[in-house]
Amino acid sequence: MSVITTKLIEQAMKACVLGGIEILKVYESTIDVSYKDDKSPLTEADKRAHNAIVAILEQNSIPILSEEGKHDAYADRKDWELLWVVDPLDGTKEFIKRNGEFTVNIALVQNGAPIMGVIFVPVQNQLYIGAEGVGAFRMADIKTVEQVENWEKVKAKADAIPEKQERAFTMVGSRSHMSDETMAYFENIKKEHPNAEVISKGSSLKICMVAEGSADVYPRFAPTMEWDTAAGHGIAKYAGFEVLHPEKGTPLEYNKEDLLNPWFIVQKAE
Repeated sequence: MSVITTKLIEQAMKACVLGGIEILKVYESTIDVSYKDDKSPLTEADKRAHNAIVAILEQNSIPILSEEGKHDAYADRKDWELLWVVDPLDGTKEFIKRNGEFTVNIALVQNGAPIMGVIFVPVQNQLYIGAEGVGAFRMADIKTVEQVENWEKVKAKADAIPEKQERAFTMVGSRSHMSDETMAYFENIKKEHPNAEVISKGSSLKICMVAEGSADVYPRFAPTMEWDTAAGHGIAKYAGFEVLHPEKGTPLEYNKEDLLNPWFIVQKAE
């Protein structure tokens, strides 16, 4: 029996939008950047979004694994059958560049697999959701929390994804982390699809593009963390796509002892 409820859907959407609103407050002002121990950038927007999201999600008893929060030891996490996996600001480098290609990612994970994913794109005012028993949808012109407080009304106005589009075979890759292995993968695909196009995007927008039907495949042969992919995985999964290890052919797993993801490919489910 699915644990997905209207309350959980609305909580996740509300938290995503609130996180995005906090991000935009900083985006429209001076951006001060500090750096974590791993040299990745951190801004006030990351912190504000984290606090806004946690304030909503902690209203229930489901534990939260957020990039900007406490990372509990695996000895404590391993018995979590259900948890939120959160990236308050995915694409901090793109945020700093002010190119708009950043997102808020919230996933609900059960026994290592995403059963719901919600992604908000603050600059575009777009909200994506995929959930077990619900399907996958994209909502446009989302600017306030009030717009997502009633799931039934939201769903009635949302566009089901993916949408069929007439276009060339399209591959999408990272704007800031394009590896040699990824480029080699693209070149191999072009042997089968000579007119194939390659688009570069930041953050989880790449997974969203495949899920909505504006791209066909997204290979990621470079490091990512669980919070980078869990929400997008949930959306892609319920839009009819897979997020697979390229050699094993198995789905990405979450709440592992090592929170680093293996390489993966997002593609149509067979």
